[in-house]
Amino acid sequence: MSVVTSALEAILRARQDDNSSASDSAPELSVTVDCDSGNEYDGRMGVRISSIFVILVGALAGAVLPVFLARGTRVKVPGKAFFVAKYFGSGVIIGTAFMHLLSPAFDALKSPCLPPGPINDYDWAAGICLMTVFVMFTIELVASRFDFFGHNHSDAQAIDPSLDVLKMGSLATSPSPARDVEEGSANKESNGPANNNGPSLPTDVSYPPGGEDHLGHQREHRDDDNHTAFAAQMTAIFILEFGVIFHSIFIGLTLAVAGDEFNVLYIVLVFHQTFEGLGLGSRLATAQWPASKWWMPYVLAVGYAVSTPIAIAIGLGVRSGLEPGSPKNLIINGVFDSISAGILIYTGLVELLAHEFMFSTYMRNAGLKVQLYALGCVALGCGLMAVLAKWA
Repeated sequence: MSVVTSALEAILRARQDDNSSASDSAPELSVTVDCDSGNEYDGRMGVRISSIFVILVGALAGAVLPVFLARGTRVKVPGKAFFVAKYFGSGVIIGTAFMHLLSPAFDALKSPCLPPGPINDYDWAAGICLMTVFVMFTIELVASRFDFFGHNHSDAQAIDPSLDVLKMGSLATSPSPARDVEEGSANKESNGPANNNGPSLPTDVSYPPGGEDHLGHQREHRDDDNHTAFAAQMTAIFILEFGVIFHSIFIGLTLAVAGDEFNVLYIVLVFHQTFEGLGLGSRLATAQWPASKWWMPYVLAVGYAVSTPIAIAIGLGVRSGLEPGSPKNLIINGVFDSISAGILIYTGLVELLAHEFMFSTYMRNAGLKVQLYALGCVALGCGLMAVLAKWA
């Protein structure tokens, strides 16, 4: 054995001895999970009671004011202001779905404080959200086929001051539903069986397919189509209301028993509920409501506004027994957050973004500057809710 080989073996043995002694002397690392009840109520009852009224005022301003200004007064609402509020509110709804509902649902249903069982063996937050999206589409499909809302809505009126901005930025004359139907029928007739020279390339390259007549409406079926659109719109409104109210109830209960983070959570939730109310209120204001149901948007707006204050009051009343961090409540919160996330994701992406940007004749005819302006308002609302998610 050479001297070099002996030297290398000695060096290797010395390194092994150093590694073994270092591993023996290194302290063992352990992770401790604090699974308390989550109830950190620390008094300050006066400030907590004030949150009931402050959040109520903010939510009322966000949800009821757009409806009142658009429908309840003769004051001319600036179209640009309503335009910003409408598309900003759409972004708020989408941002709330992902950052304030789906993300907390993952945290709750994957919490290390949950007991071993099936709840830990699957990504239930994503699964429940996916199932909810599919159920929402099924509900809307069924609602458009059956007469749940009745046909007596010929006097339904849609009031949307934001259309003034779209009309001003339009690249063509303002369209009308009647013209859409006539042009769609004319396109179908011109593309009919007149060409007998064999198959040809499709001539309809518009979006949506079918040109301005994106649903393929026939003139004689206009009433049925209007009923279908009305039923789909009402279904979307009630689904959106359901989703935001459930979310508002749970955050109210959380605020009622919050501890050191109460001050920050209080401020954030005031803005959160105001902006979310703006998203809901702008949709309630622009929906088609029959004259006999003029009161319905006000009821839905007030219902949203009072949901969080009522939840805070209930949480303060049962504060001694409320345990938001317990396994049972983690599962309940996670499941309902997942359901609400699915509702708002479907509503935000399909009913708001798709319908407003791709299926709206006014928006398709508007100039690129107006379209980018609307998209910027959506991004602003979405980004703001994403920032607020850092604290609540």
